[in-house]
Amino acid sequence: MTTPTPFAREDVMQDYLDSLLTPQDEPDEVSVTAARLLEQASLAALKAVPEPAEVTTVISAPPVSVEPEAVWEEPEEVCLPEPAVIETPVVKLVPPVVSSSALHERLDSKFQALFFEVAGLTLAVPLITLGGIHQLEKIGPLIGKPDWFKGVMLHREQKLSVVDTARWVMPEKCNPSLIEGLDYQYLIMLGDSNWGLASEKLVNTVTLKKDEVKWRESSGKRPWLAGMVKQRMCALIDVEQLISMLNNGLGSNDQMP
Repeated sequence: MTTPTPFAREDVMQDYLDSLLTPQDEPDEVSVTAARLLEQASLAALKAVPEPAEVTTVISAPPVSVEPEAVWEEPEEVCLPEPAVIETPVVKLVPPVVSSSALHERLDSKFQALFFEVAGLTLAVPLITLGGIHQLEKIGPLIGKPDWFKGVMLHREQKLSVVDTARWVMPEKCNPSLIEGLDYQYLIMLGDSNWGLASEKLVNTVTLKKDEVKWRESSGKRPWLAGMVKQRMCALIDVEQLISMLNNGLGSNDQMP
């Protein structure tokens, strides 16, 4: 009996892929916070300036015979008020808006991509960023790693880091039933790195046109997602971004530092 996946219906997969590409609206936290800090600083500066002390001018009569010795009066100690403490909230820097231009520009108007499946979700990797495909062999787990890190596989004396693709790409859908039904068979290597994505099924290699891809238009969450192949309901992976995130121990929904 085949284990049902979250994407048994095409409309469900379409909605899910659209949600991955759609950036969440976030207020311009930098400008709002900066304005608030400037206002607080101005008020604090006004309160911190003490009132000017009154100056009394004393006119002494001219000396008759001997000039009096000059007497220096110790100036009164002026107690300045404690500077106001301004609570400085953490300012979240909003990353600049960019497109997936790096990968987009590297690709020809027509390019080939490898399609593979994980838990019913189809993913694609451009062939120019594919490091190879291996049959999945014995994996040695490592302690203290994220749950999406399955472990290390030895291949010709090379240590390959195996990513549990379902746990990494869609952790919100990885219930016990889905995890139990996973049957990884292949390791999709990413570029020249030692990282590989575990795959259940190799679909095929397809020639795509750039205009067949709904390209990512903004930065922020999921920089690994270059775009969506519209007619095939498939997520196109930006391998360089994915490698960078894995090197930093980040999950699919985390932002790059």
